[in-house]
Amino acid sequence: MDDLDRQILDILRRDARTPYTEIADEVGTSEGTVRNRVERMMDDDVIERFTISTRTGNVKAMLEIGVAVDVDTKAVSERIAEWEEVDFVWMVSGEQDIVLVVDAADTRGVNDLITKARDQEEVVSTKTRLILDEELG
Repeated sequence: MDDLDRQILDILRRDARTPYTEIADEVGTSEGTVRNRVERMMDDDVIERFTISTRTGNVKAMLEIGVAVDVDTKAVSERIAEWEEVDFVWMVSGEQDIVLVVDAADTRGVNDLITKARDQEEVVSTKTRLILDEELG
């Protein structure tokens, strides 16, 4: 990845629907170059997916999950990623092992997710943070 790739990614992070022609104008190259770079980054798994950010009025939260030492964290993460309200699952270092970003209808929905996480036999601890506001860079 070079500086041009990083510039293209920065624009797409802010708005994944930005037309290639607009990106090309902003970074000073051709639309074809932008298209080829994006396709290459997708083929190389630099770009994993295009997604959206919403303001649904729902309650967003981060659930931090600790699992037992002898547990396959990836397997637990993949299973939890299938839960409807889960937007992101990150395997992380530190006190907790997995961080979920969830979008629930209300605080009761967040609490139900906490209970569902705690019901997993591999889970030994949880910590929850409500997301109060979000700014996209």
